[in-house]
Amino acid sequence: MKKLLSVVALASIFAAGTAFASGYRIPEQSPDSTAKAGAHTASATGANSAFYNPANMAWAENAWLGELDFTYIHLTAIDYEDYRTPAFNGESEEENFLLPTFFAVSPDYNNFRFGLSLTAPYGLAKRWNQPFPALTAKKFELKVFDLNPVVSYKINDMISIAGGARALFATATARAGGTIPTSGVTTSLDLEGDWSVDWGYNLAVAVRPCKGANISATYRSNVDLGLSGDATASTTFPAPLTFDTTGDVDLPAPAVFTLAAAYTWDAMTVEIGWDRTFWSEYEDLNFEFADPMAEAIFGTPSPKDWDDTDAFRISASYDFNDKFTGMVGFAIDSNPVPEEHLGFELPDSDAWLYAIGFTYKVNEKTDFTLGMLYDYKEEREVTNDLIMGEFTNAAAILVSAGVSYQF
Repeated sequence: MKKLLSVVALASIFAAGTAFASGYRIPEQSPDSTAKAGAHTASATGANSAFYNPANMAWAENAWLGELDFTYIHLTAIDYEDYRTPAFNGESEEENFLLPTFFAVSPDYNNFRFGLSLTAPYGLAKRWNQPFPALTAKKFELKVFDLNPVVSYKINDMISIAGGARALFATATARAGGTIPTSGVTTSLDLEGDWSVDWGYNLAVAVRPCKGANISATYRSNVDLGLSGDATASTTFPAPLTFDTTGDVDLPAPAVFTLAAAYTWDAMTVEIGWDRTFWSEYEDLNFEFADPMAEAIFGTPSPKDWDDTDAFRISASYDFNDKFTGMVGFAIDSNPVPEEHLGFELPDSDAWLYAIGFTYKVNEKTDFTLGMLYDYKEEREVTNDLIMGEFTNAAAILVSAGVSYQF
């Protein structure tokens, strides 16, 4: 019974999922990247190169570059049809978010460039109100902001290298509970996380082997988010008990390696890229409660055993004239969640991403960029200890707009 309570209460804590990326990662952090379906590493040369490829800062315009963006994210309601009984069916809530991002790049100082980005590369939420899904995923939210100062050095006209430190600020909220159908036991859990700060790093290299070509590689390190906060838990087994305590849990912000190549012919630039997200860092979820009795009842680790994932991306941009540049992108993104551990908090599946956008040069110093992306999630049938059914209609729409300026 302790194991069952642990699965119900802890199967999903702080694993708040998106519906448009591998796991709870959010690759699209600027209008350019949104319009290119994330294929924006080798071709990134504006202020947002501070995040996507800081080695490319060496090739940016020799001026102060700044960019401020806002991304609207709409997550559709996900339908769940249970194969055992319609009483277990459910539909998640629609989600809407507005995420700001900021980027800056300095002028050249003896072949050194300095940059700064503030992004939200992980997080979002999932909510279910129906009794069966709410057992493990009534409400989950994870918010992560990444403050990333970077520096690049141009070795010569062909090669640039870069690196930086990452400060990840994170908080989370989790609510779950109800009556377990197989036992009649009622359980609930309510967790309110405090803000934490954890550190990592990123590295990048860019090579321009010939005119118009760029081959780039970037790496962002794994960061274990040390989340803590207040917890209220209750159960009717082995007796009616309620706990007000504190708890701690580590959740990985996984490492990401990206390899990309871009080539420019006259007015057109094409980029192809591959990135691997190292979700295998997420082996289990082990919440440790300060109250010994709460730890004894709810403290069994919940296995995750997520898989590393691959995404393949391609984009094209075309300068129609001196003022207007059009962009399109396409990507295929796999999901990390094995069937045996998939739950309502993140009913993830493989994704197909379609994107379009444009940049309009307002004047010599100011550009306006708009990107739109549609993420289609494949239907997924699941059979495990909790779920026996099918998830359908998962999708996301992103609209990202921003202004970049040369000082």
